[in-house]
Amino acid sequence: MQVQEQMARRAARLLSFGEVVALGIGLPTQVAEYVTDDQRVTFFAENGVAGIGPRPRADREDADVINAGGQPVTLLSHGSYFDSATAFAAIRGGRLTTAVLGALQVSEQGDLASWKIPGRFSPGMGGSMELAGKARRTIVLTRHETRDGQPKLLPSCTIPLTAARAVDIVITDLGMFAVTDDGLLLQEVVPGLTADEVLRRTPCRVRVADPLGSMAPTTAQASEGAGGEDR
Repeated sequence: MQVQEQMARRAARLLSFGEVVALGIGLPTQVAEYVTDDQRVTFFAENGVAGIGPRPRADREDADVINAGGQPVTLLSHGSYFDSATAFAAIRGGRLTTAVLGALQVSEQGDLASWKIPGRFSPGMGGSMELAGKARRTIVLTRHETRDGQPKLLPSCTIPLTAARAVDIVITDLGMFAVTDDGLLLQEVVPGLTADEVLRRTPCRVRVADPLGSMAPTTAQASEGAGGEDR
């Protein structure tokens, strides 16, 4: 199983029956692939669509049916379209139970930086500020380190914030962390790693859960694909 799939599957297992969930651009969009029919999760995008399903087959892509990142998506039978003003009214009104977002950095206090690296072009913050600030829970999916090996989980963010103290859970390619008043709590590690290895690569306050879990899905969970209608 590829690490990105493992991360997306773990995030999908955190979603509860009947939730309304916004998926950020990039890796978070993969979460829709791994929910089951029994979860009854409604995926939402701020460009004005709810009821998003898994990625369509290449021969069934429709350029007019896209998520906030411009990627083709499927729309389930209960899905709907609406204007962006209605979408942001739903976000600001607290209608979203969970936002699953990417990150450039996350602090041990749950601060999120996801939109700009100083000195580099950025098209803007997009909807992430609203999503992180207004969703009842924010889950971050991100690599543990940058491409040049710099940590992304830090005592304090060093680049402009998207939202302060907004993150509840962080899932990386090393493990899953909960944000607490005392810093991060390492709850699970990926198979093949130890807590000590994760701690060495995480330069902020981290406690280790007892017992420490594994991010590996059970056999039944690993065999589950996206449920629902023919796509």
